[in-house]
Amino acid sequence: MTSTIAGSAHTPKEIPPHFKPLGQTGLWCHPLGFGCYRIEEDDPTHEAALRAYLAQGGNLIDTSANYTDGGSERTVGRVLRDIDRASVIIVTKGGYIQGDNMRLAQRRHFPEVVKYGPGLWHCIHPDFLATQIERSRERLGVATLDVFLLHNPEYFLNARAKHGVTDADHDEFYRRIREAFVFLEAQVAAGTLRFYGISSNNFPLPQRDPTHTSLARCLAQAESITPHHHFKVVQFPLNLFETGAVTEINNAGLTPLALCTAKGIGTLANRPLNAFTQQRMVRLADFLPPGSRPSLDALAAALSPLREHETRLTADFKLPLMGEGGLTDWLLQLAPRLDSPFAWEQNAYRLVVLPVRRWLEQLTPPAPPHAVAFTAWQEQFMALANAALASVAEFAAAQAQHQSDAVRKQLSSAGYESREQSLSQMAINTLRSLPELSCVLVGMRRPQYVADACQVLNCPPVDGVSILRYFANRAPSAD
Repeated sequence: MTSTIAGSAHTPKEIPPHFKPLGQTGLWCHPLGFGCYRIEEDDPTHEAALRAYLAQGGNLIDTSANYTDGGSERTVGRVLRDIDRASVIIVTKGGYIQGDNMRLAQRRHFPEVVKYGPGLWHCIHPDFLATQIERSRERLGVATLDVFLLHNPEYFLNARAKHGVTDADHDEFYRRIREAFVFLEAQVAAGTLRFYGISSNNFPLPQRDPTHTSLARCLAQAESITPHHHFKVVQFPLNLFETGAVTEINNAGLTPLALCTAKGIGTLANRPLNAFTQQRMVRLADFLPPGSRPSLDALAAALSPLREHETRLTADFKLPLMGEGGLTDWLLQLAPRLDSPFAWEQNAYRLVVLPVRRWLEQLTPPAPPHAVAFTAWQEQFMALANAALASVAEFAAAQAQHQSDAVRKQLSSAGYESREQSLSQMAINTLRSLPELSCVLVGMRRPQYVADACQVLNCPPVDGVSILRYFANRAPSAD
């Protein structure tokens, strides 16, 4: 098979030395792909990050129809207009019914829809996939998709798991996979896509898990259609704590990655820095300089101006504090429960900002001559409150850094020694060092994230398999 980078006929000598083959597709890809999960079409920073990735030699972009309700694909399409289309590999996905797709599904009533929950449906029926491929091509501005993946088809099994998954459920699941593959083979013949595959969070699960997606059974469906099938790419989560793709023997004596290697299937690893373990997420990155420690006493000292200001509300204006102890006490009670800046970002509005606004609206301003002084109090309160929120965010970052330091210590115990690399670089480099893995998909929404990730190419390779096996036998530590 001729070696190519995306769609152009490059000779092997023109392929950069650090590129990897995408299975037996004939495509060669940068070891780090640009993950578009949270790429917003109206955020210029996100577009600038994608352009920076391409400028640094990146050539694989991973997106999906449901990422920011199509906005991610539109952003990619805008960037593609300014570059050589043949220089990049475009991977997109379909299957989710949310947002605009929900409105479409409610009008069209597609067959075999899995109504998983309110606002979250799923479908891989050919009738629905046809709309997804056409819409993705339009948003991306391309005639042909390089790779199209069924996006988490295991929602069918996950929904059945609520009442118990049966053998009949599994048979039905793989029948639906086969029907989708028949349709996708026809799309390849029509020229709308070149290769297809599956992105599944359940490929790495133990075989005994009732929702395990069997890569071997999926491959068998493609082989039953034609020995010259185009099921050539899969995607799965892989990171220091979710190691199943490398360590879980769940496919006729092989791990998912080993089976893909044996069968010439290209492999894309997602979530390299967002590890879900013990029902929580561990962000594999540094938030503050290593060694930083959270101090509730230091936080209390930083919030003392706000506390002093709040006392004036009762002393000067005879008005009630927010809650029993005021905003200061509420923040000091909340802070220890925040194990990362992301937890703070996701909950700050609901837990703090909105309640403060409602409390301020309910306060009855005092009559003159105290009204002017109260207005001044409110203005200063808002300034102090904003400063307090920033202090809480820093406290959450310190708590997360404490966890990051523990992960770094575990990496050292696993044989990974580096004082210069950031934790995110160490986590990515562990996966990048796996010879069989085609590409690590990294969320790089800012140009500085691109620069940090691409520095991994200058890091010496490590024994990724040994490191992942070490982590597979250990629970995350908080010490």
